Amino acid sequence: MTTFSDNLLRADLAMARFASGPVLHRIGGENIASQSTATFDTICPANGTVLARVARAGQTEVDAAVLAAKNAFVEWRALAGKDRRALLHKLADGIVARADEIALIESMDTGQSLRFMSKAALRGAENFRYFADMAPQAQDGQTLRATGQINMTSRRPIGPVAVITPWNTPFMLSTWKIAPALAAGCTVVHKPAEFAPLSARLLVEIAEEAGIPAGVFNQIQGFGEEAGAALTSHPGIKAVAFVGEGRTGAAIMSQGAATLKRVHFELGGKNPVIIMDDADLDRAIDAAVFMIYSLNGERCTSSSRVLIQDTVYDAVCARIAERADRIKVGHPLDPDTVVGPLIHETHEAKVLSYFARAKAEGATIAAGGVKVGQTGHYVRPTLFTNASNNMSIAQDEIFGPVLTAIPFKNEADALQIANDTEYGLAAYLWTRDLGRALRMTDALDAGMMWVNSENTRHLPAPFGGMKSSGIGRDGGDWSFDFYMETVNVCLPTTDHNIPRLGT
Repeated sequence: MTTFSDNLLRADLAMARFASGPVLHRIGGENIASQSTATFDTICPANGTVLARVARAGQTEVDAAVLAAKNAFVEWRALAGKDRRALLHKLADGIVARADEIALIESMDTGQSLRFMSKAALRGAENFRYFADMAPQAQDGQTLRATGQINMTSRRPIGPVAVITPWNTPFMLSTWKIAPALAAGCTVVHKPAEFAPLSARLLVEIAEEAGIPAGVFNQIQGFGEEAGAALTSHPGIKAVAFVGEGRTGAAIMSQGAATLKRVHFELGGKNPVIIMDDADLDRAIDAAVFMIYSLNGERCTSSSRVLIQDTVYDAVCARIAERADRIKVGHPLDPDTVVGPLIHETHEAKVLSYFARAKAEGATIAAGGVKVGQTGHYVRPTLFTNASNNMSIAQDEIFGPVLTAIPFKNEADALQIANDTEYGLAAYLWTRDLGRALRMTDALDAGMMWVNSENTRHLPAPFGGMKSSGIGRDGGDWSFDFYMETVNVCLPTTDHNIPRLGT
């Protein structure tokens, strides 16, 4: 294993590429500066230093990127699926070859521990390989017979699409959206989050080095209210895939309404992990701790509410608190670090504000609840106990290493608490009773549920939520349903009676 010092040196070498000038937009295969010459800084959350200056897009750059995507769409959509498959596999090979570089840059830009970012980069390659292999069949449909006719369905790419991705695991989540769009035959304009834009630059470079034609994959950087709004309202964009928080999703829906854009939203969550008293408590605690304290708690599927049956509530809370206190908080490049700094000072302030709220609402801080150090945005893994579901710590998506423990009496009580939230992304259930597992998963308001497991993803399975957690599903063929139009051709098998008018 490399040492902390080794990782710092490797990160300095990886980051040196950004020292010479602003990170420019990539439009039509060329580096493009903003016409306004405006830039913004991306800040390292570990120490507050400026990592890079980044070009700040406005309407001019958005127009250019959409035009490049529109022009490239004609040839890209016509390319055989097997040829797109070959190019996307080369792209995946490029990700694997540069996985260390991607992980180092992403750790510095997001504050996420290197141990998790290394895996996230490789997961990005897996996403491209999976959808590459689906590309040759993406247009396939069904044959539907009726008396006197045959109906043949097929799919065709919808056109240039906008992909707007978040800052928590930006590289992997970008691939999760961009890979199926390219496999379907769409062209892409990508806007990464302004808090963590750097690893996205590597992705577009890798794509072009793999042979993806100029203009098929374009990238602009900037702020949501400027570049984002110009992109989501642009008449040349046919669909918007967005990962982020709910208020932004609502704004995007409004911005795209005039041009009737298709939207796919992966939004927030306040996901329950329900631990019944008959569960394997050792494994349930392992899963609950992992799903809230890994990735700094900055993930939409984190189990941020732990609902524990009252007969084992105190014992389970004590064990979670003990585990939380032992988790190492530190620099993201330290191999021993589990929880790194939060993404930005504004986000740190938001997370810290809930410690005072928890006390005011009557909850107990059983672990953590404090900032760590004077430099960087470090927060101790936190556990709130003696909580009820009407508290803000149980209802708001805090999006940090913060867990709220709520007791329940029985199965019906657990379901009522679990569903009593505006969100419906994920839910986790721990019980040895198969009948109970089936009953409860039937009744839970969540798009995804895991029984006796943490979030173990299977790429062909659908991913997405209900209520305020989003619209649409990713994964498998569900991704192509978003990026493609389904069409039907009806052919007669016999002459049929056609009504005659005006005779």
